[in-house]
This record gives sequence, C-alpha cells and structure tokens, in this order.
Amino acid sequence: MKDINNEAEFARRFTILRKKSGITQQSLGDELGVSNRAVSKWENGLAMPSVENIYRLSRIFGVPVDYFFSAESPDAKASEPAPGAMKSLRMLYRIGRGPSSSHTMGPERACRFFSEKHPDADHYQVTLYGSLAKTGVGHGTDRVIKATLAPIECDIIFDTTTIDIPHPNTMDMRAMKNGEVIDSVRFISVGGGRIECDKYEFSEGPDIYPVCSFEKIAAECRERGIRLWEYVESVEGAEIWDYLSEVWSCMKHSITSGLADEGILPGGLGVQKKAKQLFNRQHIDESAETRENRIVCAYAFAVSEQNACAERIVTAPTCGSSGVVPSVLYYQQKKRGYSDTDIIHALAAAGVVGNLIKTNASISGSECGCQAEIGSACAMASAALAELFGLDLDKIEYAAEIAIEHHLGLTCDPICGLVQIPCIERNAVAAMRAINAVSLASFLSDSRKISLDKVIRVMKETGLDISKKYKETAEAGLAKLKFSGNTADSAKG
Repeated sequence: MKDINNEAEFARRFTILRKKSGITQQSLGDELGVSNRAVSKWENGLAMPSVENIYRLSRIFGVPVDYFFSAESPDAKASEPAPGAMKSLRMLYRIGRGPSSSHTMGPERACRFFSEKHPDADHYQVTLYGSLAKTGVGHGTDRVIKATLAPIECDIIFDTTTIDIPHPNTMDMRAMKNGEVIDSVRFISVGGGRIECDKYEFSEGPDIYPVCSFEKIAAECRERGIRLWEYVESVEGAEIWDYLSEVWSCMKHSITSGLADEGILPGGLGVQKKAKQLFNRQHIDESAETRENRIVCAYAFAVSEQNACAERIVTAPTCGSSGVVPSVLYYQQKKRGYSDTDIIHALAAAGVVGNLIKTNASISGSECGCQAEIGSACAMASAALAELFGLDLDKIEYAAEIAIEHHLGLTCDPICGLVQIPCIERNAVAAMRAINAVSLASFLSDSRKISLDKVIRVMKETGLDISKKYKETAEAGLAKLKFSGNTADSAKG
C-alpha cells in the first residue's frame, strides 16, 4: 500500500464518495467505531484513517483500496467508481453445513485453507473479533474451527473489545511449530460462506457477469428477447444447469428430512422442532389459503431446523435464510406440477437478484442486519416465483423490490447467538411475504416508482445506519432476553 502524504487529496476523494453514497458522518463513524469528529477531520484533511479503516472504507463505498491512492484526477475518475461485475451463481448458492454461512461455513473454509498451507504446524491459535467473538459460541464457530483443524491442537481467543477491525467477522490465525509462529493471516468472513484474506490469494472465481445492475440486465434481455434464466445461461454456459440441479436436489432433501425430524434443537434453548407437526396439523374445514400458509411455513421450518442442526443446506443467500427460497418453490412444484427444469430456471432468476444484492449491498447480517439475509432471501424467492409464473421483467423486478422494501431496517439479534429464535419463524414469514409480493406485483407493476437497483442501494445505506448492537452482536433486542428453562423471562437492564 502506498503512503499518502497529501491529506487534502485523500480528503477530496473521500468526501466525494461519502456524499455520493448519502451516508452521514455520524453513521459512517458508528460503522467504523470512530467519532463523527474523526470522520470530519478526514474530510478536512486534518487526519488520515488507519490502514484497517481505509480497507473498510473501500468495502463500504464499493471501490478498490487503490481508489484512494491513484495518481489520476478524482474529477475524471474518482468521482464515479468504475462499473462493477458479478461472479458466478456458484459463489452464491453454496452447499454446506449450517447453522451460519458467516460464522461456520466461512471459518471452516478459512481453517481448511490455512491448514493445507501448513501441514507441518503442530499448534494453531485463532483470535475471533466482532460478531464472531460475541456470538461465536452460539453459532458453533469454536466447535467448527477445532473440528476442522483437528487433530492439531488449537487455542481460540474471543476478543470482544477490539473495534479497529476491517469487518465484524474478522479472525486472525497463527500457525506454530516448536513454539515459534511460522505464519499469521487475517481472514474475513463476509457472508454467504465467502471469505477474504489479507495475505494469500483466495479466489472466489472470476467476475463473469459484465454488469451489476438489474436495469442493464433487463435492457439486454429485452433487446435479445430472452428471459432471465436464458441470460444466466448465456453468461455461465449450459453447465450451470448441472450445478443448479444439484442445488435443487439438496434443497428438496433438506425439506423432506426436516419434515421427518422430531425432537429438540441443539444449543440449550429447548426449542422444539415444529416442521413435522406443522405439516401434519390440518383442520377438517381448512381453507385453501390456510393450507397454503401452513404447508409453505412447514417447508420453511423444515429447512431452517435442518440448518440449526448443522445439516447440509444451500445458502440462499445465507444459512440463516436458507428456508425461504426452497419452501416457496417446493410448494409450487407440489401444487402445480412444475418440472425440475422449470424450478432451476427459477433458481437462476433468483440468483441474479441475490447476486445483485451481494455485489451492491450485503448479504451479511453482521454487516447490514437481517434485512441483508431474510430480506435478500425474500427478494430472491419473489423473483424465482415470478419467473416460474412466466411474469414479465417489470413484474419480476417489482416483486423483488417489494420484498426488499418491506424488510428494510430488520435487525439481526438472535437469542443466545443461535440461528433459532427468531430466525426459523422469520424464514416462514418471509416465504409467505414473497408469495404476497408476487401477487401484488402482478397487479401493480405499471405504477411502481422505485427500481430494484435503487432499493438495493437503500438497503446498504440502511444497514450502515443500523446500530452495531443490532447486527449479530448479542448486545441488544431479542438477544438480551434471559431464559429460564424454555421461557424468556425478562430483558437485562
């Protein structure tokens, strides 16, 4: 990284980005763990942020770190970041074990990568920061780290006080041999099972989608007279269908396994598995609408309960929101007889929306709250269902936009850090909301005022404004409730 001696030039570039994003100095300071006075000094050229905060600023504003160090004029280039691109849907739909894509899948991948780099290590030390430290025990982060690094001994440190970190899900790993540190690396689990590393090349695959806005994708689809799933095939190649077929098979297995399962979820909250009970509890005079609600919710419970038990699921886009998309699609397949080919075409459409959110906002609850997880899953399910019904691009976009809009500001505050309360019910509610969003969009798409691209940007801004206490830190909201037996008694003072 180059040194910056010209604070005024950095201030100019930084100010352009902050004002363009609409983020206030106070909100940005809260996100970085610094005062708004510090942010003001950066803008006035009186001080420079730390290296860690420069890295975090690059993520918040969606620009490369080099943006702040380029010799080119900010008027010509820095005022308008280069258009982005997106990675394969394979990087969005990941098959793995729950209960958390950011707290178990990501750390597991980091540990596997690091241990393969150092097969001669005889000891490891892992330090967890931010949300990983505060909710890691509930999510099972420590257990998956030790299991992945076994049989080599590993010490895990939960650092809940350090705030100068580049991301809420930051972890440092040290490999040791004969008492000496042979390597030290920082990993970031950014959501959806994806990780970044400060030292080694950790490829998530190339950017294969040339654009990252629904407006541009839709324009190409209209020009070529194709549907969203055909656009995906044109970018990814026909082999994407084999992968999405595997994804759909795993989703269906999660549902059927969950419907057959009974007992108590692990973790100590005493939460009863309810999917089987919900699926079988029909009334003799049950209306069609009530039955739809019950069955869709049962499917969502089934997947979410399998996730809570650390069984195999698909991130859609995360573990904690993995029940929404499959429950909506499985219900429609059972009700209307859609083929698996129809379903994987719908998954492709959902993937486009999920990829847009992942690229332009976030799918991490610890970064932008549960709106980034459940809100994104609801938008994906809405787009999938609209595609399955053969609705036009405007209606697909409107359905996804409705889904995000009505999850804005949703907090991520699971009790005891477990992906159970309110996460499991929240999957069911979002599944029903996706169905409602498609119904509404099919009638009113010609009168909408907000584009999907705009509401995704608003999601990011809202997520940055949400207090850290409500972003998977177990410090506020439902996470503060005490439990006695199986009942929430009261909140801490």
